[in-house]
Amino acid sequence: MSAIPDTPPSTGPIRLGATADTALRPTEGPVVRTGFWAARQQVNARVGIPQGPFLLESAGNLDDLRLAARGTVGKYRGDYPFMDSDVYKWLEAACWQLARVRPDVPEGRRLADDVERLIGLVADAQRPDGYLNTWFQAGRGEGPFTDLRWGHELYCAGHLIQAAVAHHRATGRTGLLEIARRFADHIDSVFGPVGSGKRIDGFDAHPEVETALVELYRETGERRYLELAGYFVDGHGHGLLGGEAYCQDRVPVREARTVEGHAVRQLYLLAAVADLAAETGEVELRAAGERLWSAMAATKTHLTGGVGAHHDKEEFGDPYELPTERAYCETCAAIASIQFSWRMALLTGRARYSDLIERTLFNGFLSGVSLDGERWLYINPLQVRDGHDDQGGDKSARRTAWFRCACCPPNVMRLLASLEHYLASTDDDGIQLHQYAAGTFRGETAGSPVVVSVNTEYPWDGRITVSVDESPAHVPWTLSLRIPQWCARFTVQHGQQTFDETSALVEDGWLRLTRTWQAGERVVLELDIEPRLTKADPRVDAARGCVAIERGPLVYCLEQIDHPGGGLDDLVIDTTHPLAAKHRPDLLGGITTILATGYRQNIPPQGWWPYPSGPTSNADASGAAANGRIELTAIPYYAWANRQDGAMRVWLPAV
Repeated sequence: MSAIPDTPPSTGPIRLGATADTALRPTEGPVVRTGFWAARQQVNARVGIPQGPFLLESAGNLDDLRLAARGTVGKYRGDYPFMDSDVYKWLEAACWQLARVRPDVPEGRRLADDVERLIGLVADAQRPDGYLNTWFQAGRGEGPFTDLRWGHELYCAGHLIQAAVAHHRATGRTGLLEIARRFADHIDSVFGPVGSGKRIDGFDAHPEVETALVELYRETGERRYLELAGYFVDGHGHGLLGGEAYCQDRVPVREARTVEGHAVRQLYLLAAVADLAAETGEVELRAAGERLWSAMAATKTHLTGGVGAHHDKEEFGDPYELPTERAYCETCAAIASIQFSWRMALLTGRARYSDLIERTLFNGFLSGVSLDGERWLYINPLQVRDGHDDQGGDKSARRTAWFRCACCPPNVMRLLASLEHYLASTDDDGIQLHQYAAGTFRGETAGSPVVVSVNTEYPWDGRITVSVDESPAHVPWTLSLRIPQWCARFTVQHGQQTFDETSALVEDGWLRLTRTWQAGERVVLELDIEPRLTKADPRVDAARGCVAIERGPLVYCLEQIDHPGGGLDDLVIDTTHPLAAKHRPDLLGGITTILATGYRQNIPPQGWWPYPSGPTSNADASGAAANGRIELTAIPYYAWANRQDGAMRVWLPAV
């Protein structure tokens, strides 16, 4: 085992290797102070992460580690062989949070104590040869690496590695990293291609270890880990696990033309593809990442950024198969999409990837956690029908305190705790602001530091003020501001100069301002965030003829609680009436609502016949006259299911 490089502690889930071939690099040490995302991070820090050890204790995850530490076969608690991964994801979240808090304050000390206590449990559970999986160590299954389809040992190992990298970057301590390396070395001694002398030629049906091994290579400089990641990626698609798309085993990734199978598995695999392309410079892998991302974004992504059409196998559907009430849109899939898109943004420098990150962050991801940080959604449908009969459990359309398969809550925790590292990047020319949040971001140009501060109330207000805090003297550099794909009109003011959407300075979604900057200079970007109606693509059968309400990066929905006198299934929106924004500081933690005009369709009972003849256009106003026009109140989609159970819908029939 080689020595760990003598580098100072660094935060952030991605630290590119010295020879990585990418257009952009993550910024070091960003800070988000106030505003929308800071508030969500504070709830995560105050409520979400601290409850983790209690919930993991209650669900049995920590008991399973103690059982493995005793080295005896016993009663395993939990229904799944991947219970360890919940512990590791919580540890990763807690470590990113440790990097954001002072260790001498009570909450910092408590968090550090919890982290060290759980690391101690993990250390005690690890076998002398480095193997670690409590399911198999408890005597379940036929033994280590005998069930690569369902055993999830490498999936758990991947989350352990990512937690270890986070711990080392946040604290500089090596204890958890040494545990992870021993497991990685054990895996490397077991897995390899035919002819290598290794015992198993295969891969885990749930990708995760691949991208983790790339990051372990970046953290340690040990190239064996990068090569092992490449071996696992190359193993997919050759029938080693039966050739199913569910296991990402139907088509080799370099030959694939669209995303398919289990959405989380597919996107974790593609995150590794982007990582390997960055570190190896392989053109074919990069092309595969670009091609498959484009297919996903164009034909298999919901308006909210959510992905996954089918409850069965948690998988992508056909192109434009984007159901509403049956949409799966697992919270973990939204997180995987963000991870894949961010790696592609760094790899290529293109703004389109950060456009999707923004849409997913504000909508398909954030809906996964309640405003109070205590309840979660596993699935994120775009409609809950009137009289919905919820069956509860992991697939519930109601928020739940925890799940039997608790993959989503700690996944949300780790993304929120590290979110500032997905907001900005740097290159040799300057700094790029991908997402707009109030904070400080550091880059480098010509070997000199560049520091900018952002002040904004985004997404409620489209005004973003960027101040230059530090700049090299006499060296020009470029400040790049992403102009969101949804934004049709904007202005930029710098001193006496004003630019707008007609400016030639906008290229591929970036507004680039190049000059020799002085500390104290300011740039003010004004994005037009007037509410708008978005028409559904007619190829999406579930939403054909419907519109959705959006404002800025936010997708909106209707909830039953705001529309007394009936449900939502018979509501129709009148698109001839304008939309109006109304800020409500008293509602759902402070939101801007959108007011629209609509009416209830007059649809008499028709027995079993499924095609009633209600009013379908402005020309047939009998239903509107009989029922009267009503005011529709739309709230941000991320805030739904925070008041009471009831119907909800994003896509609205239009007249």
